[in-house]
Amino acid sequence: MMSCQRFSRLQTRFCVAVSVLMLVGQTGFAQQPKVNANVLPFVEKGALAGAVMLVADREKTLAVETAGYSDVAAKKPIDANDLFWIASMSKPVTGTALMVVVDEGKVQLDDPVEKYLPEFRGMWVVTQKDDNHQVLRRPLRLITVRDLLRHTSGLPFRSAMETPTLDGLPLSVAVRSYAMTPLNYEPGTKYDYSNAGINTAARIIEVVTNQSFEDFLQTRFFDPLGMKDTTFWPNDEQVTRVVKAYSPTEDKMGLKEIKISQLTYPLNDRRRGPMPAGGLFSTAADMGVFCQMILNNGEFKGKRYLSEKAVKELGTKQTGEGIKDSYGLGWSVGDGSLGHGGALSTNMNVDYKRGLATVWLVQHGGFPQDGGNAHGAFVQAANQLAASK
Repeated sequence: MMSCQRFSRLQTRFCVAVSVLMLVGQTGFAQQPKVNANVLPFVEKGALAGAVMLVADREKTLAVETAGYSDVAAKKPIDANDLFWIASMSKPVTGTALMVVVDEGKVQLDDPVEKYLPEFRGMWVVTQKDDNHQVLRRPLRLITVRDLLRHTSGLPFRSAMETPTLDGLPLSVAVRSYAMTPLNYEPGTKYDYSNAGINTAARIIEVVTNQSFEDFLQTRFFDPLGMKDTTFWPNDEQVTRVVKAYSPTEDKMGLKEIKISQLTYPLNDRRRGPMPAGGLFSTAADMGVFCQMILNNGEFKGKRYLSEKAVKELGTKQTGEGIKDSYGLGWSVGDGSLGHGGALSTNMNVDYKRGLATVWLVQHGGFPQDGGNAHGAFVQAANQLAASK
């Protein structure tokens, strides 16, 4: 084992870690590279508070590793079982849930939304607008369910009633407020990221199943997949495991703790609306299992959750040839992959070419220094790990 006596304290920590890995490698006890080694330097220099990282293939979890702190001031090490607000990573969950009722014949993607939600009858679209007036007319075609999931509905990001936070209304009331709001553009003509659209899709699930959206998720996904820590409302115990959120200091060199401005506190208050477009809290293990189910084309451990045809729809670019944004049904899609990020820099990805699922959980509203590169460093390490198998 190499000598580490001549190094500084910081260098010594890395030296000891490297030495232990060398020793373990020589004795044959370790066979896989660590994925957190690429991320630890960002923590050491204060560019990243903490992260939980998961890598899985179709059959098993290859790695669940941590780096940094869940509470920087208290120097509390981050734990693999900690909870994160996954924000817009909720959208793929909602999109996947909608495809379950499509599989069951309860909903058709190209049906008009008003077939399921009568409050959307008689919508208007804005054709001209300035500070003093706006001109409305009837849209050339109706909003479809597909439009809701691919962000081409014309609905705004949020309604005027969803202030000061996005979780202040029951889902049915929030969706009714969207129906009272003129469309920003003709349905199907452009991509414009819309929480309102995803929330409306979730409301359709409630109407056709006669079940609350949260109960639908619990019975169809969370319970059978064993996603015991995925919820819109962390309970008293789970709240103790919610990771603190951070943003850069004014000089962009350090971290300052922040509140989640889109949510109402306390987080365990069930009067908060579920917000299907961005309200879920979860863990790396839970989202890893969800991604594995998608990686296996809708099946996991012998149970089928949705059809292969439905999974293909989720991961197919739905935004049309004339729109550059590559979005499926609740999922961002790329060349042989689908995934999604969240407002606090969380991310998950399902890579069919590599047969690999990755989950990256942090709580950052921006990064100091070069902390934004930490996710890429993790992905590089995850690919190396998969290639070594």
